[in-house]
Amino acid sequence: MNYTQLNISVQDDEQADIFTALLADYPFDSFMQEEDHLSAYIINEEYALCRDSVTQLLAEYDASWQVAEVEQQNWNQEWESGFEPVSVEGRCPILIRAAHHSPAPEGVIDVIIAPRMSFGTGHHATTALMSQTIAQMDFAGMRGLDMGCGTGVLAIVALKCGAREMVAVDIDDWACDSCRDSGALSGVEMDVRCGSMDVVGGEKFDFVLANINRNILLDMMSSFAEALDAGGWLLMSGFLREDVEHIERGAAECGFAVESVAENDGWMVVVCKKS
Repeated sequence: MNYTQLNISVQDDEQADIFTALLADYPFDSFMQEEDHLSAYIINEEYALCRDSVTQLLAEYDASWQVAEVEQQNWNQEWESGFEPVSVEGRCPILIRAAHHSPAPEGVIDVIIAPRMSFGTGHHATTALMSQTIAQMDFAGMRGLDMGCGTGVLAIVALKCGAREMVAVDIDDWACDSCRDSGALSGVEMDVRCGSMDVVGGEKFDFVLANINRNILLDMMSSFAEALDAGGWLLMSGFLREDVEHIERGAAECGFAVESVAENDGWMVVVCKKS
């Protein structure tokens, strides 16, 4: 898949969060904040469908932005040249790194990723939030689903924290290839499938991980409920503080009880349990 990149000028973190929340209503795959701009990534075909609406929205907020096409063949080279390992603190510390970086020290979960053209390098606050939450919970011997797996960070963390089996799913072919490579580099095995909830139809899981965005989470909530038996866990992130009430309401409507809510730099993770 080919991607379009919107580079939106921002003055500070608060402005970046505002634009991220506004664009979350559209099918953007990922957001990356730099010093003076916010980069938003979307599949070319999806952008063609919502270009006019996005342009009007940004104009209403007097935004300054540029549009560029992401070249698939250059992504790995650019990523590797500037990528620094990411340390996730917590009860079980985690290091997210590339293969050419030094291994994690003893006692630290070592996650090695291969990005290809997928997103999820570990730098975003939601990845740290989800990773910390997984490490704090007891998924030993359980079967999990990582929906929207990207590079596979969350599935790898779950397996290294004792999960028996992980099914990792993404709509992007590049993400699926990246996830497979990351699993091999990290020394874990997972079942990687390209598609959406349709590729796990009728299967049951003990827990579901979903770091996507508010609208997709709400659309998939009933499918998550079907994939979990009573007592199953649903961990969700990819949304901001003001979206929590929508997520909680959607979860309650599908038979989930909210167990905990955590925050990192305005981004949230909500942990639910199937009633």
